[in-house]
Amino acid sequence: MAALGFAAACAWPLSGQASPCEDIDHEGLSYTVCEVDPAADDLRLFLTDENGGLYGSFQAIDRAANGEKLVFAMNAGMYHPDRRPVGQYLEEGEEVMRLVTNAGPGNFGMLPNGVFCINDNDARVIETLRYEAEAPECRYATQSGPMLVIDGELHPRFLPDSTSRNIRNGVGTTQDGDRAVFVIANQPVTFHEFGSFFRDYLELPQALYFDGNVSRLHAPGLNRSDFGFAMGPIVGVLSPVDETRPGG
Repeated sequence: MAALGFAAACAWPLSGQASPCEDIDHEGLSYTVCEVDPAADDLRLFLTDENGGLYGSFQAIDRAANGEKLVFAMNAGMYHPDRRPVGQYLEEGEEVMRLVTNAGPGNFGMLPNGVFCINDNDARVIETLRYEAEAPECRYATQSGPMLVIDGELHPRFLPDSTSRNIRNGVGTTQDGDRAVFVIANQPVTFHEFGSFFRDYLELPQALYFDGNVSRLHAPGLNRSDFGFAMGPIVGVLSPVDETRPGG
């Protein structure tokens, strides 16, 4: 049930505009960090369009957004070869894929894993068994794994001396969900390094891994939009065109 692996992405340059993203160096490693205010920003998940077809790319979402543009987006959770989500997936409160609570192969099944739950005024990373017990009402939700940070502690299986490195991406949130911070590494990193960035630099108590085989970012304000083979779930922020492009 691991994600489908693809070749490394490339960057597609875009015209400059205001960006919620910035590049940050920490302990000799570079990360791009994108912070979202769930109460103010139109944060949502994207999988299928109004005709039931899979979006698969940032550009497809942009083309379908009537009068709006993506100001930020990244891949958001693991998926099968046909791009169906591996675990829990909700759009507008409708369940597309059920919650998976058992351990399994690959990073997704390296428990504890978790769910990223988005509502109109907050967004929270919630460990899967806690999510099952609380049964929160989420407008959007995507399950992935492993958890990077759980209640301020790194995942217990992360090793400081690990040699497994990948371009990784994920999301961390505050306890009450008033901030959601999305991160992608700009060079291969270990799980321990990646989780430590969320815990030690961003000081976020909960963080969730999205992927390391397919890690892509759309940040027009940084003149960046990674591309490659079609993706599964995507998380992004939409804004009216006239707010993202001067004179638009």
